[in-house]
Amino acid sequence: MFQTYNEALHWIHSRLRLGMKPGLKRMEWMLEQLGHPERNIRSIHIGGTNGKGSTTSFLRSILQEAEYMVGTFTSPYIETFNERISINGRPISDEDILIAANKIKPLADELEKTELGGPTEFEIITTMAIYYFGMMQPVDVVIFEVGLGGRFDSTNVIHPMLSIITNVGYDHTNILGSTLQEIAKEKAGIIKNGVPVITGTNNEEALEVIIATALEKKSRLFVLGDHFAIQNYKPTQEGEQFSFQSLFVTYHDLITTMKGKHQTENASLAVMAAVYLKTFFAFLIEEEHIRNGIQSMYWPGRFEVLNEHPLVIVDGAHNPEGIERLLETIIHHYPDRKIHFLFTALDDKNIVEMIRKLDEYAESIAFTEIDMPRASKADKLYEKSNSKEKRLVIDWKEYLDGSIKNLTNGDLLVVTGSLYFISDVRKYLKNKK
Repeated sequence: MFQTYNEALHWIHSRLRLGMKPGLKRMEWMLEQLGHPERNIRSIHIGGTNGKGSTTSFLRSILQEAEYMVGTFTSPYIETFNERISINGRPISDEDILIAANKIKPLADELEKTELGGPTEFEIITTMAIYYFGMMQPVDVVIFEVGLGGRFDSTNVIHPMLSIITNVGYDHTNILGSTLQEIAKEKAGIIKNGVPVITGTNNEEALEVIIATALEKKSRLFVLGDHFAIQNYKPTQEGEQFSFQSLFVTYHDLITTMKGKHQTENASLAVMAAVYLKTFFAFLIEEEHIRNGIQSMYWPGRFEVLNEHPLVIVDGAHNPEGIERLLETIIHHYPDRKIHFLFTALDDKNIVEMIRKLDEYAESIAFTEIDMPRASKADKLYEKSNSKEKRLVIDWKEYLDGSIKNLTNGDLLVVTGSLYFISDVRKYLKNKK
């Protein structure tokens, strides 16, 4: 038995040594031993390549405005580990982490002795979240964010009211497949029999897979650009403005402070989900809840301004599609700035394509590294760049301090790449302030 929160956290993180082990049998076994807490939860399941966290946060914000108690399970964390399991945006307490870990530790030890093998870190955390919401702290609804893929992701043991697939792009190709059809098949694995699904996928090949899966599962499908749409989009100084149009309702001039056209897509998925919950599950959600929820939503590490003068932005763009959307947002909102990048990434990402896109717009680009088993080395990243103004940085804190001092009003420093790196940079710069 763990006596302290830190002991429990150390044990959870020690499971990283097991890596990733796709499959649901370990999850199903643990949940059976716990008395099936997942059956006590009304849930919404969100998968996709990019935008899962923002869509989750938009939907949570809308439901909170409607005075629902909303649980969320997200990954990775930006500020504290506990935020992965939250209620109305408030992270689970250290005491409840300790209780849940002590409940699951004996099950993990028992599993270790079976042919299934011990559970991974993510399986432990997922089981803790399900036990917490199902047995310890009941809420009105829980939004579960997929960790990786969908079909064999440990969150796929839930049976939700509604599923959302944000989009499909090239990420984790060593695990999910090398083509968009293969990746889409994994993402579409969260679609359950008869459970409606909403998607923002616009790639034709990927969408065909999702449509076929929805038909096979007899699930009603709502596609962005077909069954609901974004209209009258325009960037504003504060963020983005757009109208939402659907078969059920139209909302004019919605406003979000989250910058980037892609954030209107994430917001529209959340609005469509809220409309569906109201129409078919009798959730008491009014237009004001949707407007206020979209406008008040805040999600750290997504095109987040950490300093105004000089301008410093962090963005967790961790794959080629994410980098592309980051660049589109910069062009929309800061078209005349000279862009300086500080970048690092995990080694299992499409590093070549990410760096190629950054090189195209960089006034200068610096490459660094973080202390993680999966992290790419700075010199490897540096070698992939064709920029004439590239730099290899080992001490990124020293680099930030010097760079920020030398920035002018015509410059923009963007820290991007790994979400783990973004988390470290946010903490460092906020403490400096």
